[in-house]
Amino acid sequence: MSTPSATQLGTEIKALALAKGFDEVGITGIDLSADEPRLLKWLQAGFHGELHYMERFGASRAQPAVIKPGTVRVISVRLNYWPGSAKPALDVLNNPQLGYVSRYALGQDYHRLMRNRLQRLADTIAERIGPFGHRVFVDSGPVLEKPLARNAGLGWIGKHTNLINQKAGSYFFLGELYTDLELPIDAPASEHCGSCTACIPACPTGAIVAPYQLDARRCISYLTIELQGSIPLELRKPMGNRIYGCDDCQLVCPWNKFARTTHIPGFEPRHALDSAELVILFAWTETEFVTNMEGSPIRRIGHARWLRNIAVALGNAPASAAIIAALKSRSDHPSDLVREHVAWALAQHEAHAATLS
Repeated sequence: MSTPSATQLGTEIKALALAKGFDEVGITGIDLSADEPRLLKWLQAGFHGELHYMERFGASRAQPAVIKPGTVRVISVRLNYWPGSAKPALDVLNNPQLGYVSRYALGQDYHRLMRNRLQRLADTIAERIGPFGHRVFVDSGPVLEKPLARNAGLGWIGKHTNLINQKAGSYFFLGELYTDLELPIDAPASEHCGSCTACIPACPTGAIVAPYQLDARRCISYLTIELQGSIPLELRKPMGNRIYGCDDCQLVCPWNKFARTTHIPGFEPRHALDSAELVILFAWTETEFVTNMEGSPIRRIGHARWLRNIAVALGNAPASAAIIAALKSRSDHPSDLVREHVAWALAQHEAHAATLS
């Protein structure tokens, strides 16, 4: 078998990536020098909150060859996740008795699926040219995935700090294959937010503090997924019924009129998570939570934080006998974290009842 030229190999790799099921692929170099100062400024502002791994790796995130020595190119891929069968997002958000789960988390955890596909891509490349240096990343290491994807031509970073693709919106996952192959690189994507700022006021907690600047400490995705302890009091009411993640800034983005539904059956909703009643989810035992969330990204937050999040949503919902009973059923929960948020939720209903008496 003849050895392909760099141009031929780059073309073959892109075809292979699409054949492995990715929706788009691009190739870029490793120069992130323009992004490194922004990363350091963001860290210095403390916007990363308890995401200590961001600070631990610091500037090395902007230096791919430090993370994987020998790296000269990054193959960036994206995979659409928007579940076509899910209940309309706004219908769920507008019904405070239902729990809203970010649409990326309704089904199968994407990490393993994408990692396996990228590894199979690497294995196929090795079959074609022989062993080569590489490392696979899917939200699994110190990688500036959005700047790399931007540089690879997959989209631009919007004012909400998510990547936006001109033909597919922003509902997609990203993955990377660091490699020592000297492949031709693609042109970076141009920016198309223009004067639009719809995402900024749409954030329920004001986490988008300025265009292209996100204070993770206020972001509902951070609060419901990454934060280990108590949710700050001033942010509980704005959370509404969002119990795992948040899509508000993307829901209002005009570019998502071009969003593509996923072709991955596993990303479709499981256990009615696209529109489940809060009291039903709150009643899950720890065993039921672990069983129902098998293979789901939600499982990693654990049962206590799951109950914490739902308790806040129940405190924000209109009072009913079922909601009060559900909250009281957890008032003596072994976890201090759960008890605290249940007490807060019950206090919200007591305060509201007092205003009506």
